Amino acid sequence: MMPSSRRQFLAHAAVVAGAGATMTATAAEPEPSAPAVPARGNPIAVSTYSFWRFKEDSKLPIETCIDEAARMGFDAVEILQMQMENEEPAYLQRLKQRALINGVSLCGLSTHQGFLSPDPAIRQKNIDHTNNAIEIAYALGIPTMRVNTGRWGTSKDFDELMANRGIEPRLEGYSDDDGFKWVIDSFEKCVPTAEKCGVTLGLENHWGLGLTPEGVLRIVKAIDSPWLRVTLDTGNFLEDPYDRLEMLAPEAVFVQAKTYYGGGVWYSLELDYPRIAEMLRRHGYRGYVSLEFEGNEDWRTAVPQSLALLRNAFNGVSAS
Repeated sequence: MMPSSRRQFLAHAAVVAGAGATMTATAAEPEPSAPAVPARGNPIAVSTYSFWRFKEDSKLPIETCIDEAARMGFDAVEILQMQMENEEPAYLQRLKQRALINGVSLCGLSTHQGFLSPDPAIRQKNIDHTNNAIEIAYALGIPTMRVNTGRWGTSKDFDELMANRGIEPRLEGYSDDDGFKWVIDSFEKCVPTAEKCGVTLGLENHWGLGLTPEGVLRIVKAIDSPWLRVTLDTGNFLEDPYDRLEMLAPEAVFVQAKTYYGGGVWYSLELDYPRIAEMLRRHGYRGYVSLEFEGNEDWRTAVPQSLALLRNAFNGVSAS
């Protein structure tokens, strides 16, 4: 549309010329560079197990573990379900409030279940237990929960299992394929509860059918749900751990990092945490790294040492 008078024409021309000058000046100015954003390290948590380690007469209340974790400078706390005083709603809410007041997150619930049984009633009992634990995690505002396959149960006790490097005979008359079917069928009955509650299950490389990365991935891939992924434990591959950990890293939603100051309760590993941290960064893992101290040194000195070790390794800066 043309201006209807000379005055309007001149006014219109002045506006156009001004806009052009502004555009020219803007185009001539260099784009301001964005400030450098430092790489974010992984938040470091501590499992309440680190303060207990199943040592006789040393089971600390969860509240004390939360207080100590905050005092030492951890970002979050992972709760070992077996260490809880009870599961009553009032107790759960007190724990949640304790974490809030201390300025730490409750980031994980570590549970035990056993699906390696030919008895459907035993498997159902463990399914019910697992679904109940998911509800507990939901009540606590915890986003992820550690789960296991369970063990064959042919070892006399855990000490014997550890003496045999985590390997135990299958139940007589049954195969690994039988066991995988029991485990997969059981987790299929837990995943709907996990999805409803928004709690991501992390299958740990542990004992039983989780002894190898291939075993863990066979179960996770069979379930094929975003609500069952992997809890990667750095200390549960007793030989050649790094390639095995890397196989699981793409599926990891939680990492448990073991240290052994004072010598391990059952065994010790010399773990290269800068190497592990670099490997996890390559796979884009940005989640929690939760300390599981499993040594004989007093936790009052060993847990802070472990925090310093993990902070240094997982501080977000590439070693290269």
